[in-house]
Amino acid sequence: MTSSSDLDERLRTAAARMHRADHLRRWHTAAAEQVQQARHTLADLEKDLSKEEADVARLEGGMKAFLARLVSQREVLLDRERAEADIARQRLDGHRARLAQIEADEQAIEAELAALATASEDYAKLLAQKERQLLTSGDARASELMDLGAALDRASAEQREHTEAYQAGQAALQALAQVLDHLGAAKGASTWDLLGGGFVADAIEHNRLRSADEAAWHAQRALDVFSRELADVGVTARVRLPEVDTRWFVDTFFDNIITDVVKHQRIEKTRAEVERTARWVQDVGTHLRHRDAELSRERARLLAEREELLRG
Repeated sequence: MTSSSDLDERLRTAAARMHRADHLRRWHTAAAEQVQQARHTLADLEKDLSKEEADVARLEGGMKAFLARLVSQREVLLDRERAEADIARQRLDGHRARLAQIEADEQAIEAELAALATASEDYAKLLAQKERQLLTSGDARASELMDLGAALDRASAEQREHTEAYQAGQAALQALAQVLDHLGAAKGASTWDLLGGGFVADAIEHNRLRSADEAAWHAQRALDVFSRELADVGVTARVRLPEVDTRWFVDTFFDNIITDVVKHQRIEKTRAEVERTARWVQDVGTHLRHRDAELSRERARLLAEREELLRG
């Protein structure tokens, strides 16, 4: 015959497995949505790259090249088209890497879910066994103790989920801070350019924008993880950096550049949008911390009630 302590331990293990399966199912739903969105974006980026490469090809030969030579602008235009093609190619490579990461996460979740396929059924069987044992024990406290144990398990699990979500939010904030640092430096270089900084200022500005571009993909990855953690606490959020899935930051400033003023305004606009995203992440983090404190108090109350019942 199975002892009471042994059955209780098996129940706790089964409950943890069942909860983990629920946790993974929410993650899987969020990851599947991210994969679908990323695949659509990848298709658009592939079209953008094809267009940029076609523009380069047209300038390298044909009537457009002939006309450009006549006005001594061919090399200038060709350099710009090549730069835009390089940016489109870099953007596409970055998004492919992001998609591969999300797909790898999805596959890992699916593998763990498969291992937990019988978790709910196992838990139900153990609960029935525990019920039969308690019914024959004659202890009046048994039912109440079971209810308290279940409540404690729920509170502990929910608190852990909120802690994990908060930590993911902090990681996202750190990544966003890197983006803002690079955009701030680009803004400074752009201001210098407005004041006549010339080629040097322009080169620094482009370098900072490329760094912001790279940092943005790391930040988007952190935001993807944060979104999945939020889904685990019942919050639906599709957090994306401004235009990050359709145009990288550098693309925003290379396409259709007319004046240094326009570039400066675009940098400032993008920086303001990233700042709004960071403030939102920070506000959500504050809410998560408040909820964590509430759950901590709830656990303390349940533990005190359980101790009183056992001592009584």
